[in-house]
Amino acid sequence: MSKNNSDVNGFLESKISVLSKLADDVKSIFPDIGGVRVVAIACLTVSSVILGVREAGWLQPIEIAAFDKQMRLRPDVSPDPRLLIVGITESDIRAQNQWPLPDRVLAQLLTKVQSLEPKLIGLDIHRSTPQEPGNAELRARLQDENIIVIKKFGDTNLDFVPPPPGIPDKRVGFNDFVLDPDGVIRRNLLFVSDGKKTSFSFSLRLALAYLKSQGISSQQSQQNPEYMQLGSSVFVPIKADSGGYKKIDDRGYQVLLNYRSRIIARQVTLTQVLQGEIDPSWVKDKIVLIGTTAPSAKDVFGTPYSPAEQENAKMAGVVVHAALVSQFLDAATGARPLFGFWSERREVLWIVGWTLFGAGLAWWCRHPLVLILGCGVGVGILLGSCFYWFSQMSLWVPFSSPVLGFILASGIVITYRSYDAQQQQKIVMKLLGQNTSPEVAKALWRGRDRLLKSGKLPGIKLTATMMFADIKNFSTISEQMPPEALLEWLNEMLDVFAHQVLSHQGIINKFTGDGFMAVFGVPMNRVHKEEIAEDAIRSVKCALAISDRLEELNQNWKSRGLPVIQMRLGIYTGPVVVGSLGGKDRLEYGVIGDSVNIASRLESCEKDRQESNCRILIGHETFVHLHEQFLVESWGPLPLKGKQQMVDVYRVVGLDRVGEPESGRVEEGKKY
Repeated sequence: MSKNNSDVNGFLESKISVLSKLADDVKSIFPDIGGVRVVAIACLTVSSVILGVREAGWLQPIEIAAFDKQMRLRPDVSPDPRLLIVGITESDIRAQNQWPLPDRVLAQLLTKVQSLEPKLIGLDIHRSTPQEPGNAELRARLQDENIIVIKKFGDTNLDFVPPPPGIPDKRVGFNDFVLDPDGVIRRNLLFVSDGKKTSFSFSLRLALAYLKSQGISSQQSQQNPEYMQLGSSVFVPIKADSGGYKKIDDRGYQVLLNYRSRIIARQVTLTQVLQGEIDPSWVKDKIVLIGTTAPSAKDVFGTPYSPAEQENAKMAGVVVHAALVSQFLDAATGARPLFGFWSERREVLWIVGWTLFGAGLAWWCRHPLVLILGCGVGVGILLGSCFYWFSQMSLWVPFSSPVLGFILASGIVITYRSYDAQQQQKIVMKLLGQNTSPEVAKALWRGRDRLLKSGKLPGIKLTATMMFADIKNFSTISEQMPPEALLEWLNEMLDVFAHQVLSHQGIINKFTGDGFMAVFGVPMNRVHKEEIAEDAIRSVKCALAISDRLEELNQNWKSRGLPVIQMRLGIYTGPVVVGSLGGKDRLEYGVIGDSVNIASRLESCEKDRQESNCRILIGHETFVHLHEQFLVESWGPLPLKGKQQMVDVYRVVGLDRVGEPESGRVEEGKKY
């Protein structure tokens, strides 16, 4: 176990080193692209984990399950016409009323088959000890040169079963199978060697003898002298980590078994042969395999087709041998290729590539529907590619590792984006405080990709409407109240006014102690005149609503013995620049520009002219957007502090009440 852990750790270190270098290269090429950094980190992390888990063998069950599924889905090849299987069924055993079958019955069977002139006979029945009566007859029959018999190595020396006595080694093959951890036969064991003697498998003996008559023999491959070659096919032995394998016993010379189909070859029963009920053409010049197909004989095995079979899910051993023989013949003649595998390096690139694709897709696909569709298409392409190579090119490509990498990497990036979105939202709320209306907050959040840059709101030039509010004679009031009572009184007042600003879709940019600055039309850029006009109208409506609430507050305060106040409001519409002011530790949503100064000066100009408790002054640039919805009074051009040019000033009297007589209002206020 210690050695295995050491191997896995060494593998992980080497893979992490390669992936780290790749991430550094990407970072050096794209140093300023945050998305590339996130994708690279996600790819590096997930790939390292997936490759480590894969190296430990934990994904092997999924890979071999995918292998079986692809084997069942690919088109079947027709039964091999070069083979005939004589199966000893449950009915045959009942008919003979004896098991194991007597040697005489087997001798009769071999005689019947030989009379039909087969090319070869493979006897997949152990006969190391006599089963009288008829042993002498069977021994004589087994001397025929075209009969191949079996022996069994077993797992221990106690399991060893020798071949029938007197049979030369060239006509003996072992019938042992190699099973995967789940008990399924997916591999073909060609031969084994103890260093002194090489033993051939039963199926390979049959195939070589059949191919010899066609002028094809086994030879060393030019690709590697240790590889066997039949015809143009090189039998590259399986390693412990070939294809989807990671933890298998790869001793001996093994290749992946390329099953022909669920039905390997034509099958007949023992009784049919003994009674002469078979067509001679089924036997002439064919390879005839004789063995037990009765489940009670317990010579049955799981195959990739087993999960889809309702009855007889397991395949008889003699049928599996037929599949092995068919594979040898097809490979030697070029009819069907052997299974191939990618190199370890290429498999790593395959896994990392799909992991990178999943991470990149999750980063650049922002719309949920597009992301779901993209992930579905991506996984579909991956599955389709694996199945195409498997079914058309007999290439076993890792399946679960890239799929898992794709899903995990995209999931990590999506999770990061969700976390990042929350952080961005916190930044936005930190910048604007909690003084934005829901509509403005939603608009800001929809445009966060454009607004947020390096944790700040970049400066944007736009047209907005500013409102400045201030309490008249606040210094006198503050001198008459204790600080604690003054603060509580101010908060009560400002809370009411802030609510009116928010309800009219403005934002409180700052509180000034005895007043505030509000902005209408930020943070989203208003590009149409109608939108700018709507902001101006909202600001004036907000000012009138504040005037109404001030009357209510004054009545309430008067009854409580608190001071009553008068307010001045200045409103101006014009170009400003909005964005973040300050550093990462202290940010403020700033609104700067000459329009801000004008609004402030409107609030403070002509302080002695206070016809009502709440005086509302607007500039001409706001007035032109009101569309006759309000009654205003022109104060004419007035000089404002710090301004060289005069500014046309208007006082808002109230809403335009349709139907109210205008007499008596022309001199005090004029409708525009």
